[in-house]
Amino acid sequence: MIPGGVTAFPVPPRSPLDGPYPRYRDAANGLVTVLGTPDLAPGPQRVSFVLSDAEGVVRLPVVQFELYRFASGREGPSGPVVASGTATFHPFPADTRGLHTTRVDFPEAGTWGLRLIVPRPDGTVASTLFAFDVPARARAPLVGDAAPRSLNRTLASTSLAELSTGSNPDPAVYGSTIAAALDASRPFVVVFASPGFCTNALCGPQVEQLSELRALYEERAAFIHVELYENPQAVRQQGLQVGVRTPVLGEWGLETDEWTFVVDGSGSVAARFEGFAPREEVEAALRGVLSR
Repeated sequence: MIPGGVTAFPVPPRSPLDGPYPRYRDAANGLVTVLGTPDLAPGPQRVSFVLSDAEGVVRLPVVQFELYRFASGREGPSGPVVASGTATFHPFPADTRGLHTTRVDFPEAGTWGLRLIVPRPDGTVASTLFAFDVPARARAPLVGDAAPRSLNRTLASTSLAELSTGSNPDPAVYGSTIAAALDASRPFVVVFASPGFCTNALCGPQVEQLSELRALYEERAAFIHVELYENPQAVRQQGLQVGVRTPVLGEWGLETDEWTFVVDGSGSVAARFEGFAPREEVEAALRGVLSR
């Protein structure tokens, strides 16, 4: 069966703090979807989204999805279901928020649509279909790409207060540049995030989870946090309007507000996570690298 057309349409963010994640509203049933992984490419990709309704975040353990190809424009799918599957809900630590994640294999570049199928408490089923572009090449490094040799700031060059917007940063994740970890041929996990300004639906306590993983695996891998802003103290005191984004983000092609990469000992990206990545996902990727 081919749905008649998209039912959820892009809407502007409610405030600048919502971040640059596409947001779609389905006027017919009130479902709102925020796509947490807009930097996609052909092939198998991790896809995440936050689904909400009038009651808040939809916390169903599993949501079914269907993938459709769009020939041109966004009037409707150009054929039947290309793929289907389920997305699993992951609650944020100590929080009422959460997101669904899954793996989707995009056969080629173009416009694609996801239809999410949502059971309701009264026994009915709602669905929402939204469209998005998958370019021929993602902006951020893909799995298998070489990690950029960035010279992020560390404790060797500045104070801890100038390395994080967080209220209680872990000094151990500011001891190495990315370039140094690559030179050491050591696996590493790098998180790009601003922990003091984690306000949008796709932002979670990623830096805190980085420290948790460091405590378990620091003898076998390096752990690095790169703050989004070059002037954390000024941002904490005056707000994001004075924030100066670090040039390291451009080196990695990052345009959304939270990223995690697992890099193997040869310097290749082994896993990429746009938006908040639950600890079990990151740890599984890291363990896979360490077992090679």
